[in-house]
Amino acid sequence: MQLEMKELDALAEKLNLSKDEMLRESLKFFLERKLREIKTEIFKIRTKYGVSSVEEFEELYRKGEVEEKDTWQDIQKLDHLEFKKDELEEVLRTL
Repeated sequence: MQLEMKELDALAEKLNLSKDEMLRESLKFFLERKLREIKTEIFKIRTKYGVSSVEEFEELYRKGEVEEKDTWQDIQKLDHLEFKKDELEEVLRTL
């Protein structure tokens, strides 16, 4: 669905909001939803290995408690998800 600018203006007027405020709130809602999805994925990986961070996961490697060949994708995914979480939280603080 593609909204035209005049449709956005009309919708903002119906909601008694400025267009900027409506767009900011919409973006905030979208980003919060994405953040919840990321946190859920982080939780799943952390729970699977009983860790609270990438650093703790890496410590399991050093101790030989997990095999890298079977888990490297999960640690990379966790690292990426934690990075994205931090980015989204920073953006949300500015909105």
